Amino acid sequence: MAEGVRDVGMVFVGASMTAGYGDPKGLGWVGRVVARTQHPDLDLTAYNLGVRGDTSGDVVARWAAECHPRWKARSERRLVLSVGTNDVLSGMTMARSRLNLANVLDEATTHGIGAFVVGLPPTLDPELNRRIEALAEAQADVCSRRGITYVDCFRPLVTHDQWMADLAASPDRAHPGQAGYGLIAWLVLHNGWNDWLSIG
Repeated sequence: MAEGVRDVGMVFVGASMTAGYGDPKGLGWVGRVVARTQHPDLDLTAYNLGVRGDTSGDVVARWAAECHPRWKARSERRLVLSVGTNDVLSGMTMARSRLNLANVLDEATTHGIGAFVVGLPPTLDPELNRRIEALAEAQADVCSRRGITYVDCFRPLVTHDQWMADLAASPDRAHPGQAGYGLIAWLVLHNGWNDWLSIG
């Protein structure tokens, strides 16, 4: 490997939105972000470990076992987390959801793994959105207490016509298509991503 090139293993862990479910291009926001993260100083190996239906509790249970083999022999380990909508849908308490996120972030930090958190996007349901917004604020707080970058996807998208139209046009009215995933990718790339990776 060329001198000065960083050997980065990056793992994305989350649920259906992380997996890119519903995107006819098959990229989701993760594929779009990875495509825009190519840099001459970065030798990037990226893995998408999104599982449909996962709650933060499911992620707590599986992340270490699934991520560590993918970081093997990589000199730099990075973890991108995006969970929570299924917490709200399943009736998990805010305290438990918050604790689950904190536990993963604390364990990652203890092991020298750089973490980045992508927040919850809004839905078409105003009542559900109130609960999602509350959890998004709690997640932002968990991250800010730890100095971890948190990307707010709720506020920028809850009044965004293209996001709402994309959801409304999708078969399940819950997952976006190309336009919506593109919007999430844009938010990630423009809210501390390059700083987190220390690339210009």
